[in-house]
Amino acid sequence: MAKKVPLFVDGEFIDSEADEWIEVTNPATNAVIAECPVTPGVEIERAIASAKAAQGNWREVPVPERARYLMRYQQLLKAHQQAIARTLAEETGKTLTDANGEIWRGIEVVEHAMGLPTLLMGETLANVAAKVDTTSWRQPLGVCAGITPFNFPAMIPLWMFPLAIGCGNAFVLKPSEQDPLTPTRLAELFREAGFPPGLLQIIHGGKAQADALLEHPDIQAVSFVGSPTVGQHIYRTATAHFKRAQCMVGAKNHMVVMPDADKRQVIEHLVGAACGAAGQRCMAISVAVLVGEQTRAWTGELQSALAKLHPGPATDPAASYGPLISRQAKARVEEIIGEAEREGAKLLLDGRGCTVEGYPAGNWVGATLIDEVTTAMRCYQEEIFGPVLSVMHVADLDQAIELVNRNPYGNGTSIFTHSGAAARKYRHDIDVGQIGVNLPIPVPLPFFAFTGSKGSFYGDLHAYGKDAIRFYTKTKTVIERWFDADTPSGNGPNMTLNLR
Repeated sequence: MAKKVPLFVDGEFIDSEADEWIEVTNPATNAVIAECPVTPGVEIERAIASAKAAQGNWREVPVPERARYLMRYQQLLKAHQQAIARTLAEETGKTLTDANGEIWRGIEVVEHAMGLPTLLMGETLANVAAKVDTTSWRQPLGVCAGITPFNFPAMIPLWMFPLAIGCGNAFVLKPSEQDPLTPTRLAELFREAGFPPGLLQIIHGGKAQADALLEHPDIQAVSFVGSPTVGQHIYRTATAHFKRAQCMVGAKNHMVVMPDADKRQVIEHLVGAACGAAGQRCMAISVAVLVGEQTRAWTGELQSALAKLHPGPATDPAASYGPLISRQAKARVEEIIGEAEREGAKLLLDGRGCTVEGYPAGNWVGATLIDEVTTAMRCYQEEIFGPVLSVMHVADLDQAIELVNRNPYGNGTSIFTHSGAAARKYRHDIDVGQIGVNLPIPVPLPFFAFTGSKGSFYGDLHAYGKDAIRFYTKTKTVIERWFDADTPSGNGPNMTLNLR
């Protein structure tokens, strides 16, 4: 019998009284490995009430002490990284290398949060008027919530709750119902780090459970990562209920290749950026824009490099990437590939019908290369979320910039060139939030914000970096004046140092 995924409420793992359960499968075998509860309303109310009660005390805990809790949590995440990676690989299908890389990126955000005593500092100006001083303070919001996707079940939650809680809030997390076991592992270590009970709550389910968070009066802010359609609903619902919202959604990331670029580097990076994590990441490069006639000849070598990749289970150290998350995801990707061929694109490498020995039921899709793609094709218009690379050809850099800027998404883009002038023009003229120069996936380290734009982001303040500190806090401004007549005469020196 598959194990039941618990809720994490008031510092304890509890069995849900849910009437409905969702099967959690291993994408490499489609075997059921767990059952995830569709959390009933009464249990959601209990979680939010617990978070609210815990936050009332936590907000008074000195910031350096909060940072020390995060230091302990970071140490535990590092110590248990391999165990978390095994859980993550089983329920997502990722290779162990990829799983470990994801967890490390989450740990980096926790390390960033350990600097909160500095990050939360306000501003002060003395003598803004005669004997008047002004100070700004950053204070917590209350209870915040996070709704996270299947493709990064460790990294994305770690983008959210360590910073939110470190800022003095409590947090209710609703992870993806497709891989809830990894967030459970994060909660186990959170409890082991000694955080007061109730600061982190985990509920499970689907749209109804997300809506309960969005509509609840005690939730002050909502963070979301996922698809555009869901993100639009999250943003509209949260803001309609007067909550802060940051929604990181779809992408269509282009890599522009100039004729003077290093061909070997271009091909190597395109292969990894398109097919890493089976293409199931919002920063994947899904479109190669080859500039000039000279680069047309590169598609043959690109095809050969992609053909060397092969998917496999997490236990195969030679696997290039794992399966897609579900049968439905596989069917959709294969449908888009077939449609591209019918629309007139050249299918240089077809990943449909891919098989892996010993895993006949896995959600496998082979590396796919589609050439002569146009903007009218579905494979260009939609985020494919599979190991599929589309190739487009333009005459010059101006056409490349125009192409990228016309796309409704603005998550990430990159340019490969030896020309400083071309790189500067690209990064200046391009309307995309994150830009790489001679690197394919420009994901910033946590002390910079993750700055997707256009149709890739709804909100005003982004994830992690200084933006996250502003998102999870409110600013209080104090203006004060004291008169000389109020100065006490004093009763002699006090020789005791007491900061407590």
